[in-house]
Amino acid sequence: MFHMNICISGALGHIGSGLIRNLTVPGLGRVYLVDNFLTQRYVSLFDLPGGIDFVFKEVDILSEEMRGIIADSDVLVHLAAVTNAEKSFEKNEDVEKINKKGLEHVAELCADSGCSLIFPSSTSVYGTQDELVDEDCPEEDLKPQSPYADSKIFGERLLARLFAVKGLKYVTLRLGTIFGYSIGMRFHTAVNKFIWQASVGQPITVWKTALNQKRPYCGLKDCVSAINFFVAKELFDCQVYNIVTSNFTVKNITDVIRKYVPDIQIAFVDSPIMNQLSYEVSCEKSKALGLIYNDNIEASVQKTLIKLMNVSADVERIDM
Repeated sequence: MFHMNICISGALGHIGSGLIRNLTVPGLGRVYLVDNFLTQRYVSLFDLPGGIDFVFKEVDILSEEMRGIIADSDVLVHLAAVTNAEKSFEKNEDVEKINKKGLEHVAELCADSGCSLIFPSSTSVYGTQDELVDEDCPEEDLKPQSPYADSKIFGERLLARLFAVKGLKYVTLRLGTIFGYSIGMRFHTAVNKFIWQASVGQPITVWKTALNQKRPYCGLKDCVSAINFFVAKELFDCQVYNIVTSNFTVKNITDVIRKYVPDIQIAFVDSPIMNQLSYEVSCEKSKALGLIYNDNIEASVQKTLIKLMNVSADVERIDM
């Protein structure tokens, strides 16, 4: 029986720590967990599921050690990246090094060894839109609002070139903003940040223009499900797929949180990536392949709040 070896870079992060606990790929062989501990998430290695041949490697993606790891892998799930869009203005050098040069390095290795690549791009590449958008959005209409989003467009173009020149097998998944609990989760993106602020009794900080603007979001369960789906079916067709649970306004999200933490306050703030228009992102293309979306914003908010229930003595115990 064929055993598929997988490498997951950035394996201990928000998505990675959820994925490595929920791998459903049939015939799974060795699973390389690559992480350089830049964010110190050792806890993501606690209590890994049994029955999987995990091999942890404390390796930077720009290291030459990646060559041997990728050569022994059939698929690379490339999650290693600077992911905080708002803070990416202050971390432009890291974005250039990790999101661009790092991707270029591992993608070249994949092309040379025949390893297929899953590239998580972002729906933030759509930038300022004024309607429902899908993967057929003309390239000139892609308007990234941050160095992070710009790095994702760079990545999409790079992979297309490597397919044309070297026959790289890959698929690009444009993920909505990720929400949902994992042991390695972070709290810099909208839903998770709001939950953290509510849990510790802080005002929820909302961009001044954003309260009633729609944006695309992706539940972690749906994100993990999508990665498993594309790997298991070996769907490396060099195309782009939106992976989106639903499109919400910030008010939709804060209204859900308010059900469990009634006394939350909203504070409006400025941000370098505020824009003036709502937009929604369609995921009909991925659904047409048979991908099913099951995640639920309310259940996800509730689970994360329960995990944080006792974090602050100033917040009344949440009655779930």
